[in-house]
Amino acid sequence: MQLFYNPSLDNSATQFTFPSDESKHIVKVLRKKEGDILHITNGKGYRFEAKIISADQKRCKASIISSHKSIPKRYTLHLVVAPTKMNDRYEWFLEKATEIGVDEITPVICDHSERKVVKLDRMERVLQSAMKQSLQTVLPKLNPAISLKTFLEQEQTGLKFIAHCDDGEKMELKRKVIADMDATILIGPEGDFSKEEIDLARKKGYRPISLGNNRLRTETAAIVACTTVSIINS
Repeated sequence: MQLFYNPSLDNSATQFTFPSDESKHIVKVLRKKEGDILHITNGKGYRFEAKIISADQKRCKASIISSHKSIPKRYTLHLVVAPTKMNDRYEWFLEKATEIGVDEITPVICDHSERKVVKLDRMERVLQSAMKQSLQTVLPKLNPAISLKTFLEQEQTGLKFIAHCDDGEKMELKRKVIADMDATILIGPEGDFSKEEIDLARKKGYRPISLGNNRLRTETAAIVACTTVSIINS
């Protein structure tokens, strides 16, 4: 099954016209014809089943025949991750975290960050593609990049953790996550958080956690954190 995405589609719609690029892909590449069934999500929890009524390469039109609302999770996971030096590593994280089940992502600029500018449009496309590929119906929320100090001034609900490599007492994340509780996890850049950032985060209620005995790259640490929370809530 192939899943298409359109954020403007709602459960009151009776017909839908695909944009020209998707219309061409449906008719010319997938060789779909009138009467064939397509599946669409709006990224807000709905999956629609639609029947093609006009197999036009420029304006493929379909009739909505059913809609289904996914059961929402009992928790949310917010990953706050510093951009990596190489864009492709961060995009890999975005793709895999979406497949595993992240709800919100905030790129955070830190004292040791080597990359301070991110391309949100490109990141958004990666999220959309991963959502469709994994047949999910909820698109993770992607926030604009923000400095860590500014982010820590924002109120976050639920459990709050910071993963860092500095010395000091830390508990393994898998022993601190509680099922059905929202969680926010801070993951630093290649050079880790600065001591000042760690101290500030702790003052704001973020508990230091370990993601294992090995030193992990930023994107790997984020995926380990995402996977751990998913398993605890499975």
